[in-house]
Amino acid sequence: MKNLVKVERARHNLTQEGLAKELNVSRQTIHAIEKNKFNPSVTLAIKMARFFKVTVEYLFDIEE
Repeated sequence: MKNLVKVERARHNLTQEGLAKELNVSRQTIHAIEKNKFNPSVTLAIKMARFFKVTVEYLFDIEE
């Protein structure tokens, strides 16, 4: 599913490693999500949306 994780991460001046530490996941997980190779769990999607202070629907294109 398409997402705006990379956009939001850049807007917050975070590296993949920095975001991974904030969310308690690996940098590889962030990379895979940004490249649309991995869909996060519902829990992780909510955690990411809350971290960026956006909705899950904004962050992830669930209509795709």
